[in-house]
Amino acid sequence: MTARRILLLGVAAAALLTLGVWAGGFRLLDQPLLPDQGPSWYVWKLPDPTVWTRLSAWGGYLAHQLVSWGLIWWAQTHVRRYSTTLHPINVIALLANLGFIGLHQLQTQLFYDGLAQDVSIYSSQGSVIVLLVVVLLMENRRRGLAFGRPAPIKDEIIAFARKYHGYLFSWAAIYTFWYHPMLNTSGHLIGFFYMFLLLVQGSLFLTRAHTNRIWTLALELLVAVHGTLVAIMNTGPNGLWPMFLFGFLAIFVITQMHGIGLSRRTRWVIGIAYVVAALGVYLWRGIGSIPQITWIPLAEYGLVVVLALLIWAGLAIARAARPKKPDQPVEKPPARTSSS
Repeated sequence: MTARRILLLGVAAAALLTLGVWAGGFRLLDQPLLPDQGPSWYVWKLPDPTVWTRLSAWGGYLAHQLVSWGLIWWAQTHVRRYSTTLHPINVIALLANLGFIGLHQLQTQLFYDGLAQDVSIYSSQGSVIVLLVVVLLMENRRRGLAFGRPAPIKDEIIAFARKYHGYLFSWAAIYTFWYHPMLNTSGHLIGFFYMFLLLVQGSLFLTRAHTNRIWTLALELLVAVHGTLVAIMNTGPNGLWPMFLFGFLAIFVITQMHGIGLSRRTRWVIGIAYVVAALGVYLWRGIGSIPQITWIPLAEYGLVVVLALLIWAGLAIARAARPKKPDQPVEKPPARTSSS
């Protein structure tokens, strides 16, 4: 099976699973909820949670997370080679994720609550941002960080991120997946479709499909679609949707489009179109608000620097803590004897 076919099947499966979320959500429409209490409030959680509702969400999440990490570890220690087709461990990972998706659907139907009952909504949003930031760091050598030019980040930092990114990405996707109950609001459906795609990506480790540049770029760009649509749904056309749209697209223009083989002319056309579109929208909404499109890029690029420094510090500490090998005695050369 080719990488293209694997990815097309993955997208089709994500769409079918999203349809299942939509169908299952109708049973939960009458669930009583507390009134909205502001931007940091997550509406879709029980007013009166119990020990069992909490255990169902946290137990499902922890089981899903540990299984995912175990499969990544097994692949890295036993497979360790890339293939154009699926390894048996990829099939196991896909089936495991499918099983946990079914478990979460059942858990939502019986207990409703996700992890949102106990943790902040910003933790869910932040986990996805961290995922995107790590991608920027890992791809620094291939596509650069600013208009094709790489940032001066040491190779050992990027190598560390590439080696262990699967564990972090698995946490970001699975944590966000279990944060939300499986409901059929427009925002939930868009979000779950995106999560299903990320779970597919996380199951394709050590395959060429996993590193397909168009596929990985599409996953990065979908956050712009998701963020923009959810902002419009939650706050209407007068809300902050341009900040999400043009903020994430700014990262595409500055960084992401430089790694897929586009000609210089094409990149100039895309860049000019971006500037014209942003100016057009903000002339309509008020040009004084245009600095808000810099908030997301500044946050992500700033986090790239912070993350690189943290990895560098961690590697330095690990080297310092590593036991030093005792110095080997230097053998003296044999004494030269004079011949008679």
